Amino acid sequence: MTDPKNAVATERGRYYRDPAGGPDLISVTNAAGSSVHKPALVPWGAGLVADHVIADPIAVARRARTEPTALRRELVALPNTNRERAADLGSRVHHRAHAIVIGAPYPADPEVEPYAVQLAKWFRLWRVDFDRDVEAVETTVLNRTHGYAGTGDLWLWLPTGPRGRRELWLIDYKTSARKPATTVYAEQPYQLAAYRWAEAALLADDSEVPAPRPRRTAVLNLRPRSHRLIELPSDRPVFRAFLGALRSARHLHEAPAEYPSILPPWAPGSAERKAA
Repeated sequence: MTDPKNAVATERGRYYRDPAGGPDLISVTNAAGSSVHKPALVPWGAGLVADHVIADPIAVARRARTEPTALRRELVALPNTNRERAADLGSRVHHRAHAIVIGAPYPADPEVEPYAVQLAKWFRLWRVDFDRDVEAVETTVLNRTHGYAGTGDLWLWLPTGPRGRRELWLIDYKTSARKPATTVYAEQPYQLAAYRWAEAALLADDSEVPAPRPRRTAVLNLRPRSHRLIELPSDRPVFRAFLGALRSARHLHEAPAEYPSILPPWAPGSAERKAA
């Protein structure tokens, strides 16, 4: 995940400050992440713990006898630690991709370079001319009507229409060290639809222009040894589904942290009894 200019981390997840002074706007990924079921997460976390134990069962067994509390703490933390590591790598790959598109220097990063090589291969495969074909890159878009914002990776013209006619694509980079390049998750069409139907785009000085309106949308899965462009739907029905997820997320974020217990009026400590 990158760190856009107007994004702020809150206890409810990422939000965006509106430069025009309106209320904060929930992040697209925050909305989808808060309300879309992810059944693969529990098996993934369990697999990480199992792999750790299998890799050195004797050492784990010894620690289970000598320092069980510390071992348990480390095993429980493994999924979050790996998720944070993967998120950090994803952010660095996004920064490297941005540098490739705008022709900016980027510090040496051996862990990131295999992904950059795959992205460069993809650009060459499609004969992308950055000056001619790039419409926008790493751009924050807003939809104040529905109260959300997000930062898209790349709006790019590709010759995919009839007779090679150029069409505007919105492309979102997705990175993974182990997942197949064909991997797609349920919330990804929601994310693309939210960006596609945004109302405004922010420039570097926080001034606004109409948001680009792509005709087609896709994820570009980048892996250390492969890549795959996968078109995903982002039409009006998908956008309406995203708005449902958005409403669910907003409800969850606004819900109180705790609710009062109800006791009969004659019970000690009853609120009704105290009022009387």
